[in-house]
Amino acid sequence: MKVLVTGGAGFIGSAYVRNVLSGAYDGFTPSEVVVFDKFTYAGNRSNLAPVERDRRLRIIEADICDPQAVKSALAGIDVVVHFAAESHVDRSITGSAEFVQTNVLGTHTLLHAAREARIGRFVHVSTDEVYGSIADGSWCEDHLLEPNSPYSASKASSDLLARAFHVTHGLDVVITRCSNNYGPYQYPEKVIPLFVTSLIDGGTVPLYGDGLNVRDWLHVDDHCRGIQLVAERGRTGEIYNIGGGTELTNRQLTERLLAATGTGWDRVVHVPDRKGHDRRYSVDITKISTELGYRPQVSIDAGLEQTVAWYRHHRAWWEPLKVAVS
Repeated sequence: MKVLVTGGAGFIGSAYVRNVLSGAYDGFTPSEVVVFDKFTYAGNRSNLAPVERDRRLRIIEADICDPQAVKSALAGIDVVVHFAAESHVDRSITGSAEFVQTNVLGTHTLLHAAREARIGRFVHVSTDEVYGSIADGSWCEDHLLEPNSPYSASKASSDLLARAFHVTHGLDVVITRCSNNYGPYQYPEKVIPLFVTSLIDGGTVPLYGDGLNVRDWLHVDDHCRGIQLVAERGRTGEIYNIGGGTELTNRQLTERLLAATGTGWDRVVHVPDRKGHDRRYSVDITKISTELGYRPQVSIDAGLEQTVAWYRHHRAWWEPLKVAVS
Protein backbone atom coordinates (compact mmCIF):
# COMPACT_ATOMS: atom_id res chain seq x y z
CA MET A 1 0.00 0.00 0.00
CA LYS A 2 1.19 3.50 -0.87
CA VAL A 3 -0.04 6.61 0.96
CA LEU A 4 0.12 10.22 -0.22
CA VAL A 5 0.08 12.80 2.58
CA THR A 6 -0.50 16.35 1.40
CA GLY A 7 0.86 19.00 3.76
CA GLY A 8 2.96 16.21 5.23
CA ALA A 9 5.67 18.59 6.43
CA GLY A 10 3.25 20.74 8.41
CA PHE A 11 2.40 20.37 12.09
CA ILE A 12 -0.37 17.77 11.95
CA GLY A 13 0.65 16.16 8.67
CA SER A 14 4.21 15.53 9.84
CA ALA A 15 2.91 14.06 13.12
CA TYR A 16 0.82 11.64 11.08
CA VAL A 17 3.80 10.72 8.87
CA ARG A 18 6.08 10.18 11.87
CA ASN A 19 3.47 7.99 13.54
CA VAL A 20 2.83 5.89 10.43
CA LEU A 21 6.52 5.29 9.76
CA SER A 22 7.27 4.51 13.41
CA GLY A 23 4.63 1.77 13.46
CA ALA A 24 2.18 3.56 15.76
CA TYR A 25 -0.84 2.05 14.00
CA ASP A 26 -1.00 -1.73 14.33
CA GLY A 27 -1.38 -3.51 11.02
CA PHE A 28 -0.91 -0.38 8.95
CA THR A 29 2.48 -0.72 7.26
CA PRO A 30 2.52 1.07 3.90
CA SER A 31 5.34 0.27 1.52
CA GLU A 32 5.72 3.97 0.73
CA VAL A 33 4.64 7.24 2.31
CA VAL A 34 4.79 10.17 -0.09
CA VAL A 35 4.88 13.64 1.45
CA PHE A 36 3.53 16.28 -0.91
CA ASP A 37 4.22 19.76 0.43
CA LYS A 38 4.83 23.22 -0.98
CA PHE A 39 7.14 24.04 1.94
CA THR A 40 5.73 27.48 2.59
CA TYR A 41 6.39 29.11 5.97
CA ALA A 42 4.62 26.38 8.00
CA GLY A 43 6.00 23.39 6.08
CA ASN A 44 9.33 22.42 7.56
CA ARG A 45 11.62 19.59 6.49
CA SER A 46 12.99 19.35 10.00
CA ASN A 47 9.54 18.19 11.12
CA LEU A 48 10.34 14.95 9.32
CA ALA A 49 13.87 14.60 10.73
CA PRO A 50 12.99 11.67 13.02
CA VAL A 51 11.98 9.56 9.99
CA GLU A 52 14.02 11.14 7.20
CA ARG A 53 16.21 8.02 6.82
CA ASP A 54 13.27 5.68 6.44
CA ARG A 55 13.48 4.25 2.93
CA ARG A 56 9.70 4.25 2.66
CA LEU A 57 9.58 8.06 2.84
CA ARG A 58 9.52 10.05 -0.39
CA ILE A 59 9.19 13.83 -0.45
CA ILE A 60 7.76 15.87 -3.30
CA GLU A 61 8.04 19.65 -3.13
CA ALA A 62 5.11 20.97 -5.13
CA ASP A 63 1.84 22.91 -4.98
CA ILE A 64 -1.53 21.11 -4.78
CA CYS A 65 -2.85 23.78 -7.15
CA ASP A 66 -0.51 22.40 -9.84
CA PRO A 67 -2.53 19.76 -11.79
CA GLN A 68 0.48 18.13 -13.41
CA ALA A 69 2.42 17.81 -10.16
CA VAL A 70 -0.62 16.36 -8.40
CA LYS A 71 -1.34 13.90 -11.22
CA SER A 72 2.25 12.69 -11.19
CA ALA A 73 2.31 12.32 -7.39
CA LEU A 74 -0.87 10.21 -7.40
CA ALA A 75 0.54 7.55 -9.72
CA GLY A 76 0.38 4.22 -7.88
CA ILE A 77 -1.13 5.73 -4.72
CA ASP A 78 -3.80 3.79 -2.80
CA VAL A 79 -4.77 6.25 -0.05
CA VAL A 80 -4.68 10.06 0.10
CA VAL A 81 -4.67 11.85 3.46
CA HIS A 82 -5.23 15.51 2.69
CA PHE A 83 -3.87 17.91 5.33
CA ALA A 84 -2.54 20.67 3.06
CA ALA A 85 -4.19 23.97 3.94
CA GLU A 86 -3.69 27.54 4.97
CA SER A 87 -4.89 27.43 8.56
CA HIS A 88 -4.17 30.55 10.61
CA VAL A 89 -7.31 32.60 11.26
CA ASP A 90 -5.46 35.89 11.83
CA ARG A 91 -3.71 35.56 8.49
CA SER A 92 -7.03 34.87 6.77
CA ILE A 93 -8.47 38.09 8.19
CA THR A 94 -5.67 40.24 6.79
CA GLY A 95 -5.46 38.37 3.47
CA SER A 96 -7.95 35.72 2.40
CA ALA A 97 -6.93 35.12 -1.24
CA GLU A 98 -4.28 32.50 -0.38
CA PHE A 99 -6.83 30.62 1.72
CA VAL A 100 -9.28 30.39 -1.16
CA GLN A 101 -6.48 29.41 -3.53
CA THR A 102 -5.02 26.61 -1.42
CA ASN A 103 -8.00 25.37 0.55
CA VAL A 104 -10.65 25.52 -2.15
CA LEU A 105 -8.92 25.42 -5.53
CA GLY A 106 -6.11 23.20 -4.25
CA THR A 107 -8.56 20.70 -2.80
CA HIS A 108 -10.52 20.69 -6.07
CA THR A 109 -7.33 20.00 -8.02
CA LEU A 110 -6.52 17.09 -5.72
CA LEU A 111 -10.05 15.64 -5.82
CA HIS A 112 -10.19 15.83 -9.60
CA ALA A 113 -6.84 14.06 -9.95
CA ALA A 114 -7.79 11.46 -7.33
CA ARG A 115 -10.95 10.64 -9.26
CA GLU A 116 -9.00 10.20 -12.49
CA ALA A 117 -6.40 8.06 -10.72
CA ARG A 118 -9.13 5.89 -9.13
CA ILE A 119 -7.76 6.40 -5.63
CA GLY A 120 -9.04 3.80 -3.16
CA ARG A 121 -9.64 6.18 -0.25
CA PHE A 122 -9.49 9.95 0.13
CA VAL A 123 -9.35 11.30 3.69
CA HIS A 124 -10.17 15.00 3.81
CA VAL A 125 -8.94 16.58 7.06
CA SER A 126 -11.02 19.57 8.14
CA THR A 127 -11.85 21.58 11.26
CA ASP A 128 -14.65 22.18 13.74
CA GLU A 129 -14.48 25.87 12.84
CA VAL A 130 -16.69 25.19 9.82
CA TYR A 131 -19.64 24.92 12.23
CA GLY A 132 -19.25 28.49 13.47
CA SER A 133 -19.84 29.14 17.18
CA ILE A 134 -22.05 27.28 19.66
CA ALA A 135 -23.24 28.66 23.00
CA ASP A 136 -24.44 25.38 24.52
CA GLY A 137 -24.16 21.70 23.72
CA SER A 138 -21.93 20.20 21.03
CA TRP A 139 -22.01 19.90 17.26
CA CYS A 140 -22.94 16.64 15.61
CA GLU A 141 -21.64 15.96 12.13
CA ASP A 142 -24.91 16.93 10.45
CA HIS A 143 -25.02 20.38 12.02
CA LEU A 144 -25.45 23.39 9.73
CA LEU A 145 -22.18 24.92 8.52
CA GLU A 146 -21.89 28.58 9.58
CA PRO A 147 -18.22 29.56 9.22
CA ASN A 148 -17.32 33.02 10.49
CA SER A 149 -13.76 33.64 9.27
CA PRO A 150 -12.29 33.50 5.77
CA TYR A 151 -10.24 30.51 6.94
CA SER A 152 -13.22 28.50 8.17
CA ALA A 153 -15.27 29.51 5.13
CA SER A 154 -12.57 28.19 2.82
CA LYS A 155 -12.44 24.92 4.77
CA ALA A 156 -16.23 24.57 4.67
CA SER A 157 -16.05 25.06 0.90
CA SER A 158 -13.45 22.33 0.59
CA ASP A 159 -15.59 19.99 2.73
CA LEU A 160 -18.52 20.49 0.38
CA LEU A 161 -16.36 19.84 -2.65
CA ALA A 162 -15.06 16.62 -1.11
CA ARG A 163 -18.60 15.46 -0.37
CA ALA A 164 -19.72 16.39 -3.89
CA PHE A 165 -16.97 14.30 -5.47
CA HIS A 166 -18.20 11.33 -3.44
CA VAL A 167 -21.88 11.82 -4.31
CA THR A 168 -21.38 12.78 -7.96
CA HIS A 169 -18.36 10.71 -8.96
CA GLY A 170 -18.30 7.89 -6.41
CA LEU A 171 -14.89 8.83 -5.02
CA ASP A 172 -14.32 7.06 -1.70
CA VAL A 173 -14.18 10.20 0.46
CA VAL A 174 -14.30 10.43 4.25
CA ILE A 175 -14.13 13.76 6.09
CA THR A 176 -12.78 14.49 9.58
CA ARG A 177 -13.39 17.65 11.59
CA CYS A 178 -11.09 18.21 14.54
CA SER A 179 -11.00 20.55 17.51
CA ASN A 180 -7.97 22.72 18.38
CA ASN A 181 -4.71 20.79 18.10
CA TYR A 182 -1.54 21.21 20.14
CA GLY A 183 1.74 19.37 20.58
CA PRO A 184 5.39 19.32 19.41
CA TYR A 185 6.44 20.86 16.11
CA GLN A 186 3.53 23.34 16.00
CA TYR A 187 4.41 26.57 14.21
CA PRO A 188 4.85 29.36 16.80
CA GLU A 189 2.13 31.63 15.44
CA LYS A 190 -0.45 29.36 17.10
CA VAL A 191 -1.51 30.17 20.65
CA ILE A 192 0.15 27.38 22.67
CA PRO A 193 3.60 27.46 21.04
CA LEU A 194 3.44 31.26 20.83
CA PHE A 195 2.72 31.53 24.56
CA VAL A 196 5.20 28.84 25.60
CA THR A 197 8.12 30.16 23.59
CA SER A 198 7.44 33.76 24.61
CA LEU A 199 7.11 32.90 28.30
CA ILE A 200 10.25 30.77 28.51
CA ASP A 201 12.09 33.55 26.68
CA GLY A 202 11.04 36.17 29.22
CA GLY A 203 8.49 37.88 27.01
CA THR A 204 4.81 38.77 27.28
CA VAL A 205 1.76 37.10 25.75
CA PRO A 206 -1.52 38.58 24.42
CA LEU A 207 -4.94 37.63 25.74
CA TYR A 208 -7.82 38.55 23.43
CA GLY A 209 -10.83 40.39 24.84
CA ASP A 210 -12.18 39.01 28.12
CA GLY A 211 -10.36 35.70 27.66
CA LEU A 212 -13.59 33.71 27.94
CA ASN A 213 -13.65 32.23 24.43
CA VAL A 214 -13.82 28.43 24.78
CA ARG A 215 -11.95 25.78 22.79
CA ASP A 216 -11.76 21.99 23.03
CA TRP A 217 -8.09 20.96 23.11
CA LEU A 218 -6.88 17.88 21.24
CA HIS A 219 -3.36 16.49 21.35
CA VAL A 220 -2.01 16.02 17.83
CA ASP A 221 -1.31 12.31 18.44
CA ASP A 222 -4.93 11.72 19.44
CA HIS A 223 -6.04 13.58 16.33
CA CYS A 224 -3.82 11.47 14.09
CA ARG A 225 -5.06 8.32 15.82
CA GLY A 226 -8.61 9.35 15.00
CA ILE A 227 -7.69 10.09 11.39
CA GLN A 228 -6.16 6.64 11.06
CA LEU A 229 -9.29 4.96 12.39
CA VAL A 230 -11.35 6.86 9.83
CA ALA A 231 -8.87 6.06 7.04
CA GLU A 232 -9.04 2.35 7.78
CA ARG A 233 -12.63 1.79 8.89
CA GLY A 234 -14.68 4.94 8.35
CA ARG A 235 -17.79 4.60 6.21
CA THR A 236 -17.42 6.10 2.77
CA GLY A 237 -19.07 9.49 2.33
CA GLU A 238 -19.29 10.05 6.08
CA ILE A 239 -18.04 12.86 8.33
CA TYR A 240 -16.41 12.19 11.71
CA ASN A 241 -15.75 14.74 14.46
CA ILE A 242 -12.50 14.24 16.40
CA GLY A 243 -12.21 16.00 19.76
CA GLY A 244 -10.02 16.00 22.83
CA GLY A 245 -12.72 16.23 25.47
CA THR A 246 -11.14 19.16 27.32
CA GLU A 247 -12.86 22.53 27.00
CA LEU A 248 -10.96 25.52 28.37
CA THR A 249 -11.49 29.24 28.18
CA ASN A 250 -8.52 31.12 26.79
CA ARG A 251 -8.00 32.49 30.29
CA GLN A 252 -7.89 28.97 31.76
CA LEU A 253 -5.45 27.87 29.08
CA THR A 254 -3.28 30.90 29.84
CA GLU A 255 -3.31 30.02 33.56
CA ARG A 256 -2.10 26.50 32.77
CA LEU A 257 0.68 27.76 30.50
CA LEU A 258 1.81 30.32 33.06
CA ALA A 259 2.00 27.58 35.69
CA ALA A 260 3.80 25.19 33.33
CA THR A 261 6.46 27.80 32.54
CA GLY A 262 6.78 29.12 36.10
CA THR A 263 5.60 32.62 35.21
CA GLY A 264 2.82 34.94 36.40
CA TRP A 265 0.03 37.19 35.20
CA ASP A 266 2.40 40.15 34.93
CA ARG A 267 3.45 38.58 31.62
CA VAL A 268 -0.06 38.79 30.14
CA VAL A 269 -1.09 41.77 28.02
CA HIS A 270 -4.82 42.24 27.44
CA VAL A 271 -5.51 43.17 23.81
CA PRO A 272 -8.69 44.00 21.85
CA ASP A 273 -10.67 41.00 20.68
CA ARG A 274 -10.05 39.57 17.22
CA LYS A 275 -12.53 40.27 14.43
CA GLY A 276 -15.16 37.54 14.12
CA HIS A 277 -13.77 35.72 17.15
CA ASP A 278 -16.00 32.67 17.68
CA ARG A 279 -17.09 32.36 21.30
CA ARG A 280 -17.13 28.61 21.77
CA TYR A 281 -16.35 25.41 19.87
CA SER A 282 -17.49 21.98 21.01
CA VAL A 283 -17.70 18.78 18.95
CA ASP A 284 -19.75 15.71 19.75
CA ILE A 285 -17.51 12.65 19.23
CA THR A 286 -20.22 10.04 19.79
CA LYS A 287 -20.12 8.89 16.16
CA ILE A 288 -16.40 8.14 15.92
CA SER A 289 -16.40 6.67 19.42
CA THR A 290 -19.36 4.36 18.78
CA GLU A 291 -18.45 3.28 15.26
CA LEU A 292 -14.65 3.18 15.42
CA GLY A 293 -13.76 2.99 19.12
CA TYR A 294 -12.00 6.34 19.28
CA ARG A 295 -11.11 7.77 22.68
CA PRO A 296 -8.63 10.60 23.36
CA GLN A 297 -5.71 9.09 25.24
CA VAL A 298 -3.54 12.11 26.09
CA SER A 299 -4.85 14.14 29.05
CA ILE A 300 -4.55 17.90 28.87
CA ASP A 301 -2.19 17.94 31.87
CA ALA A 302 0.16 15.32 30.43
CA GLY A 303 -0.08 16.80 26.94
CA LEU A 304 0.76 20.35 28.01
CA GLU A 305 3.61 19.13 30.22
CA GLN A 306 5.07 17.17 27.31
CA THR A 307 4.58 20.07 24.90
CA VAL A 308 6.20 22.66 27.15
CA ALA A 309 9.15 20.31 27.75
CA TRP A 310 9.54 19.77 24.01
CA TYR A 311 9.76 23.50 23.30
CA ARG A 312 12.21 23.98 26.16
CA HIS A 313 14.53 21.38 24.63
CA HIS A 314 14.10 22.28 20.95
CA ARG A 315 15.04 25.93 20.86
CA ALA A 316 17.06 25.38 17.68
CA TRP A 317 13.83 24.30 15.95
CA TRP A 318 11.60 27.23 16.94
CA GLU A 319 13.94 30.20 17.31
CA PRO A 320 14.37 30.81 13.56
CA LEU A 321 10.61 30.40 13.05
CA LYS A 322 9.84 32.81 15.86
CA VAL A 323 11.96 35.46 14.18
CA ALA A 324 9.92 34.94 10.98
CA VAL A 325 6.63 35.29 12.91
CA SER A 326 7.70 38.55 14.54
